Amino acid sequence: MKNKQRHFSRRNFIKTTSAGAIAAGHIIPAYAITSCSAQSGKLAALGGTPIRSNKNWPEWPYRDQKVIDSIVEATKSGIWCRIQSKTGTVPTFEKKYAEMIGVKHCVAVGSGTQALHTSVEALGLGPGDEVITSPYTDPGTVSSILSARALPVLADIDRYSFQLDPDDVERRINKNTKAIMPVHIAGVAANMERFMEMAKKHNLFVIEDACQAHFAKYQGKMLGTIGDVGCFSHQSSKVLPCGEGGNIVGNNDELMDRCFTVQNHGTSKRGRTETIGPKYRMNEFEGAVLLGQLPTVLERHALRNKNAGYLTSRIKDIPGISPQKLYDGTEDGSYYLYMMSYDKKVYNGVHRDKYLEALAAEGISLSPYLKNGLHKEPWVDNIISRRVYQKMYGPERLKQFKDEMVCPNCDIVCDDEMMMLWASGPLTGTQEDMDDIINALTKVYENRDQLNKV
Repeated sequence: MKNKQRHFSRRNFIKTTSAGAIAAGHIIPAYAITSCSAQSGKLAALGGTPIRSNKNWPEWPYRDQKVIDSIVEATKSGIWCRIQSKTGTVPTFEKKYAEMIGVKHCVAVGSGTQALHTSVEALGLGPGDEVITSPYTDPGTVSSILSARALPVLADIDRYSFQLDPDDVERRINKNTKAIMPVHIAGVAANMERFMEMAKKHNLFVIEDACQAHFAKYQGKMLGTIGDVGCFSHQSSKVLPCGEGGNIVGNNDELMDRCFTVQNHGTSKRGRTETIGPKYRMNEFEGAVLLGQLPTVLERHALRNKNAGYLTSRIKDIPGISPQKLYDGTEDGSYYLYMMSYDKKVYNGVHRDKYLEALAAEGISLSPYLKNGLHKEPWVDNIISRRVYQKMYGPERLKQFKDEMVCPNCDIVCDDEMMMLWASGPLTGTQEDMDDIINALTKVYENRDQLNKV
């Protein structure tokens, strides 16, 4: 049955799977949170007692004895490069990861950016082609398109989901548009139903930037398995980290064979140099670190979803703070980040940054994700001044490209509204840790009249 985007309120209750999460409609027990009378008083930023002090969050990146043993074994083996053995850590990780998310193929590379660039090249995208993506993402998203000398066209985002806005994407499609690259920001789903419909209508490729979204589910499928290819990151802050690293997943045999060839400096599995390609191979030490985490990674995934569901059930009742809007069909997330919107009108017009300062003094450090959307970064002027881009796209298209680089919702989100918890480690904490977050948010709300003195 065709799903439509749910019109969520800004305080929508999270929908999550039963795998360690809170099912839709499930009544959440009213766990004890510090009472209003106990919360009231002076903000810690003004000399009051902080809500949380002398407590550590779970360490990140994750490491236990299995991870250590795995990398020691790889070191002792003398197999340090994936081409030395078909059963080394990298080929083994590729096989296991593909099985875990339900696809035929996985190609491991050196970063999420490399995964995206490899996919762009493998799909044959390059000079003269345009790819529509989000301004609210890591620069690697845009870099992957620029590295192929294609043109990254940035569409605006939805103000409350922080995801690429399908309506703004569709209005930017032209005869040179060849692909959409939706970003699953924070590790929860972009509106993939709309993007897949759009791709079919306009004959476009879909490259999922699932770098933050390991094991997240949407409409019965893992993120990264819905489009033509999906790309993941294993950078240190991610929920499945190995320092640097990435991978590409998909079910198209020919396309995934091309992905392998591109990332292997253009040399195919058949041993022939067949195309242009960088050398993006993941090394065996990174593979070992990843393999050491796989036996327990889904336990941490379930715990993050449980804690995210608990936070959402509480935050939705705090005036002026709204959990990230989720699209219909979102079953769970990786929760690389836990995102919220801040409404300064509720806080007497106090800017978000001062609010965050007060919250940090209570022992809870939240932060914005990006200072600016990528549409406001210098790369825009850099590429339109380059001879190669002028030759490929022409002055008229490049002027239009810059003039239309307007993303007002992204500006509002960056300047005033979005705040988030770096969640890979913290969301594997205890319920007491989550209550500290809720209590700090509640205390600052109850003492909002003091914020102008901070």
